[in-house]
Amino acid sequence: MEKRILVLGIGNLLWADEGFGVRCVEALNAGWCFPDNVTVMDGGTQGLYLLPYVQEADCLLVFDAVDYGDAPGDLREVVGDQVPRFMGAKKMSLHQTGFQEVLMAAELTDKLPAELVLIGVQPEELEDYGGSLRDVVKAQMVPALNLALDWLERWGVVGSIREGGAEAITDRALAMDVYEAGRPSAEQAYRLGDARFLNTEAA
Repeated sequence: MEKRILVLGIGNLLWADEGFGVRCVEALNAGWCFPDNVTVMDGGTQGLYLLPYVQEADCLLVFDAVDYGDAPGDLREVVGDQVPRFMGAKKMSLHQTGFQEVLMAAELTDKLPAELVLIGVQPEELEDYGGSLRDVVKAQMVPALNLALDWLERWGVVGSIREGGAEAITDRALAMDVYEAGRPSAEQAYRLGDARFLNTEAA
């Protein structure tokens, strides 16, 4: 019987390096084709809405930006029962709390995937609304995808290079090239808050 495999990218594209997981599944989907027993999914910040998909999987691989306390851009591979612990080690945002709860709920219902893998990167910048991945984090996408392909092969799946365009798994307006090209300059859009309220001088 074929293993049901879920490859999940979680995070928030709108907060710079928080988008690492989603960018990884975008790139995986764009570059490779997989058999029907493999689902590549943008989990975004959906939290408990992801529970049914996790419960149906035999093998779960997650891409995410995780604060390990490492140097920015460091990549870690976490396996098995260590995954839930690392997902909640240092919560950077609500999506991590939500996904840790997904794993706990799956375990309580005896439907936790038999194999768990987290491929996580240490973020450099999270406080940049509308920003994209920092270079040091973006550079880890290819190594992260290579790790994922290795795990898929261990699970009996070999992806084939995709020829032609793929059906997008995220909104086209949020695709990395469109998203980065459409961002106003720092001069046009103040990124650290509203300058009118940051001026401490008396009017």
